[in-house]
Amino acid sequence: MRILVTGAKGFVGRNLCSQLNNIRIGNAPWYGDVIIDEVYEYDKDSTFEQLDVWCTDCDFVFNLAGVNRPKTPEEFMIGNYDFISILLETLKKHKNTCPVMISSSIQATLTGRFGISEYGKSKKAGEELVFQYGEETGAKVLVYRFPNLFGKWCRPNYNSVIATFCYNIANGLPIRINDRNVEMELLYIDDLVDEMIEAIKGKEHYCSFEEGSTILQSDGRYCTVPVTYKTTLGFIADMIQSFSEQPKTLMIPEIPEYSLTKKLYSTYLSYLPKEKITFPLNMHIDNRGSFTELIRNLSGGQVSINISKPGVTKGQHWHHTKCELFIVVSGHGLIQERRIDSDEVLEFEVSGERMEAVYMLPGYTHNIINLSDTEDLITVMWCNELFKPNHADTYAKTVK
Repeated sequence: MRILVTGAKGFVGRNLCSQLNNIRIGNAPWYGDVIIDEVYEYDKDSTFEQLDVWCTDCDFVFNLAGVNRPKTPEEFMIGNYDFISILLETLKKHKNTCPVMISSSIQATLTGRFGISEYGKSKKAGEELVFQYGEETGAKVLVYRFPNLFGKWCRPNYNSVIATFCYNIANGLPIRINDRNVEMELLYIDDLVDEMIEAIKGKEHYCSFEEGSTILQSDGRYCTVPVTYKTTLGFIADMIQSFSEQPKTLMIPEIPEYSLTKKLYSTYLSYLPKEKITFPLNMHIDNRGSFTELIRNLSGGQVSINISKPGVTKGQHWHHTKCELFIVVSGHGLIQERRIDSDEVLEFEVSGERMEAVYMLPGYTHNIINLSDTEDLITVMWCNELFKPNHADTYAKTVK
């Protein structure tokens, strides 16, 4: 299959083309039996001669080209209507009736605050042109009205509030919020791309619109991405601001699978400047070695790195409720555990040569001994709760 993507160097185009090319070279097998032989990437620096050639044999068209920040209102119609007309006429000339997808906007509903949108009017005109083309040629047409998009590679300080917030906060710049309660519907770029690939497979989702709201409907006129998020501008700003505090707090946000927070977090990280990609950790160093907290999470506890010098024993304490998991990643050591009301000692010899995880059981005093005379013992430690200095749940007691 040969795929033509117009607007290939825009935000959506770059993300879509990168995944289409991943499929083409076999890097994304989870999409199943989609076979892509070529991705034709058309953008501002391409020529109409290239468009003409690619329209002769393409098997699917994604029209992502458009204008959303013109110098004059007239440019909306030129960028969002005239180019679609050229594209469709070129396909007609070559009698190519392959499926055509166009990216429109929720503003094309021309309802509510979008009622006088010149951008929305130009997108609506483009939609009707494509629907007419489908009726005339019998070609399958898929018209998507996208809400507010976000994700990596989106241009900041342009037309995406999330891109602007992520960029400015990541770079220590101020953000401006006029109304924290403004509601927004958001669509993450990876969800959009997945839907585009479903469309290639003929599994697109359909919808209708009622007073500007998207209603999933199998016989709807329009197409839609079924996964969007509704939230407020204030929530977005607060969440992104909290991400920027991680180097100080080590706190990883709650990021359940498919959650908006997970996708916002990934988006924020993609805007970090070089000097913020790394950050120092607070190493607690003494004559026994060091202990360094790595990440913290309210529901997931914390992960730390423990380094013990040759011959050193660490631990010799127990917990009522707190539990831990030790994984030696380098060196040779011995972990000992003993229930505090028993004399039986459980011993586990551990090594970075054969990594295994060892539970530190509640109610068992425990230690870890570096058996080497020359090498440090390096252990990754997970604890099911954050350290609380005022209620540490840690009680000194030797194992032997």
